Amino acid sequence: MVRRITSRISELLTAAEAVTRAQWFFRHAELGARVRVWGAPSITNHGRMIIADRVRLTSTMATTELSTGAGGTMEIGKSTFINYGCSIAATLLVRIGANCNIGTHVMIMDNDFHCTEPERRTERPESKPIIIEDNVWLGGRVIVLRGVTIGAGSVIGAGSVVTRDVPPRSIAVGLPARVIRTL
Repeated sequence: MVRRITSRISELLTAAEAVTRAQWFFRHAELGARVRVWGAPSITNHGRMIIADRVRLTSTMATTELSTGAGGTMEIGKSTFINYGCSIAATLLVRIGANCNIGTHVMIMDNDFHCTEPERRTERPESKPIIIEDNVWLGGRVIVLRGVTIGAGSVIGAGSVVTRDVPPRSIAVGLPARVIRTL
């Protein structure tokens, strides 16, 4: 009985510590209740960052990076989980819905940061919003490129590169990601 009580107290202290860490790291963001952070993420907010209630962010094995540029907006919906090593960059808009699960080393960027033509590589192309609707699961090492909407309830397989919209309740995999079935 004493061991269980001691274990529960330890869990509560760890949870309280994670909430305190979130308040520190997201001190320049609009932060919801009971947001938790484990590890030390890299947070750069030159725009607007909105983190909803009960978001959980891990940055233990590899640094998780969240960044907004001047005029950029990042919205992360309630009860979303972001695993370690992720890089999420918003120069215009990145919106992640509620109850999403973002796997390890996922990259979500609403800008390519350079043009492909050799004579224009120092130019930054136009940003296009990324919308990830509610209850989406992105597997490990998924890359979501600018201008993409991923529909609610969808799953993106590990290692996929999402270059175009994915309809709701779909499973998409590959390079580029293609819908292989609906749920």
